[in-house]
Amino acid sequence: MSKFKKKKSGDLPAISTASLPDIVFMLLFFFMVATVMRDSTLMVANVLPAADQVQKLDKKDRVMYIYAGKPSTRYQDKYGSGARIQLNDKFASVSEVAAFVLAERASKRQELQNVLTTALKVDGDTKMGLVTDIKQELRKVNALKLNYTTRLGDYAQNMD
Repeated sequence: MSKFKKKKSGDLPAISTASLPDIVFMLLFFFMVATVMRDSTLMVANVLPAADQVQKLDKKDRVMYIYAGKPSTRYQDKYGSGARIQLNDKFASVSEVAAFVLAERASKRQELQNVLTTALKVDGDTKMGLVTDIKQELRKVNALKLNYTTRLGDYAQNMD
């Protein structure tokens, strides 16, 4: 008789699940850091006009967006089908543009307040009169750095 017995059952040891919560929290943390939240919900039609010479804006934290265009179909019953201005998540009138710019400036850090760029995302079918009114309001608050957001395309082809 021997003092030591051999294991005769070939069972595998159970897999340790002690590190499973660590892995789950690492994945959760990764997706929380890597996910970008949308700033505002688009409430107007926004088919951007095409341009053949386009430059990309470098720093998105220095840009405030003003949308203009016809309200999307779910808002047309309430706001009509004429071109409207959208500031953040609400429709606004031309007279509210100056207050919006001042509020956006105040919400930024001190060193960014003088280098803010106003980006106009205007639908291709919007009348230029509305854009001119917006630009007049921007001049009143000395927001002179202006960017027209477009899509890259052949300009001559779209003029037909």
